[in-house]
Amino acid sequence: MTEPIRVAVVDYGAGNLISIRNALRLLGAEVNVAERPDQLQGAEVILVPGVGASEAAMGRLRRQGLVEPIVERVRAGTWFVGICLGLQLLFETSHEDGARMLGLLEGDVELIPDAPSLPHIGWNRLEFQRRHPVLEGLPDGTPAYFVHSFVPVPRDPGIVVAETEHGGRFASLVARDHILGFQFHPERSGADGLRMLRNTLGLIAADRPAAAEVTA
Repeated sequence: MTEPIRVAVVDYGAGNLISIRNALRLLGAEVNVAERPDQLQGAEVILVPGVGASEAAMGRLRRQGLVEPIVERVRAGTWFVGICLGLQLLFETSHEDGARMLGLLEGDVELIPDAPSLPHIGWNRLEFQRRHPVLEGLPDGTPAYFVHSFVPVPRDPGIVVAETEHGGRFASLVARDHILGFQFHPERSGADGLRMLRNTLGLIAADRPAAAEVTA
């Protein structure tokens, strides 16, 4: 029997964790909530959810002593999944409030360009820019649920897996190496969102031999 994927969901006071925790457990993952650095030990994937402002979020992560441990573990090969604000925190600087963020991906976070309304709330389409295992079994134009006003602007366009249009176009799914970022909420995106999370867990499981030393 395959061992469940061990997920550390980071709790830094920036959002309701119940939906993502329940979705991951439904898919067979072993989910633990991490509020301290020691609670990241043994995790195969660090998942950072959240809503709110970047500077406030980074301040909470710093006070909890989580910034350096997260960065160190991800750079050593632990998987990282960021959802909504958790995706934005992957980048370097936020134009929302000048926050200096995790810097695991190059680029900044900016207001959605030419948006007809803000925040951008509700269902919108994922327009695939390249194939990726997370999208296995899903068609181009798959709907997803969004709640946000700011978006990542990656310096390397090659990391963009999907884009979405709300006035201007923006990166809604990014991936590089062991890093995945969803600007939308897969845990609130129905059966298609659950498929993306299932595909994510499958990708991490397939990587286990390469990641064994990191999580031992």
